Amino acid sequence: MTKQNHTARRFWGVQVAVILLLLLLGAGTHPAAVAATGLKKASLMPLWSPQAQFAGYYVALEKGIYAKHGIDLKILEGGPGHSSAEALQDGTADFAVLWLSTALQQNDSGKTLVNLAQIVQESSMILVARKSSGITTPAAMQGKKVGLWGGDLALPAEAFFTKNQLQVNRIPQSYTVNLFLRGGVDVASVMWYNEYHTILMSGVNPEELDLFFLKDYGIAFPEDGLYTLKETYRQDPALAAAFAQASLEGWQYAFDHPEEAVDIVLRYMREAKVPANRTHQTWMLERMRDLIVPQNNDQETGQLSSVDYAAVTDTLRTMGHIMTTTAYDDFIGNFDVEN
Repeated sequence: MTKQNHTARRFWGVQVAVILLLLLLGAGTHPAAVAATGLKKASLMPLWSPQAQFAGYYVALEKGIYAKHGIDLKILEGGPGHSSAEALQDGTADFAVLWLSTALQQNDSGKTLVNLAQIVQESSMILVARKSSGITTPAAMQGKKVGLWGGDLALPAEAFFTKNQLQVNRIPQSYTVNLFLRGGVDVASVMWYNEYHTILMSGVNPEELDLFFLKDYGIAFPEDGLYTLKETYRQDPALAAAFAQASLEGWQYAFDHPEEAVDIVLRYMREAKVPANRTHQTWMLERMRDLIVPQNNDQETGQLSSVDYAAVTDTLRTMGHIMTTTAYDDFIGNFDVEN
């Protein structure tokens, strides 16, 4: 068996078992949600505007994978002014892409969510500095100007500062890296699959940079996951499981057909009137493969690690961002939907 085939087999194992179990239980009949086509209508809001970070969902829609699983899916507009967490809470979206840290805070506030699949298995956030700045260790960031995004996107970096007992000068960072490129900050927050490559495309060479991957410093914050409200899950667990399965199949198709996947993503980007660059989106899809397909043979693609779940929970409690903890099995929907 080739490595690729082995990976593909691991891709589906747990999800197929979940779907079969739910079907045997007779769950999933929710007439109000069934369209005239026989497909169940559902909606998804990604975390941001169309880009290869979400390629699996656009590919699954375009290739009829959601329809094959009985779903008439609509992908809602994400990005500025469109919070996927809020869309889930107010019922605008049935499903949403959220970071694990965001979902845990939502649960702590009493708005219980269920993790249907953990797509990105680890933190891809990097703190980046120019070598010419002399910042070669975390300790060298002490007192420096560090660009940070707002909200939950700052949490991994804040955990890094806390762990390393650093006091830094926090500078609000926009969705570009212009502040870093123009010398406005000593250190910038970037995602490996996105802003880091933007810096390289601006003409900066990799050897000119020092990279601090937060995961290498014990900040293991899994990022994009698929979520729904616990109430929605209880109403139709088969729909939720089918949605997660179709999404994972969309990702597998995208990784097996990268040029076609990038074509699909670029078309959605143009329709959304956001800048669309093939080289950058190809880089992003390649990095998403690195982040989505586990390197550890003991872990299934799409499965939230109980170890990572406990680690992020403990970190958020220590930082004072959550007070309560949902049991791991409840968080991943492993409970009796009838009670």
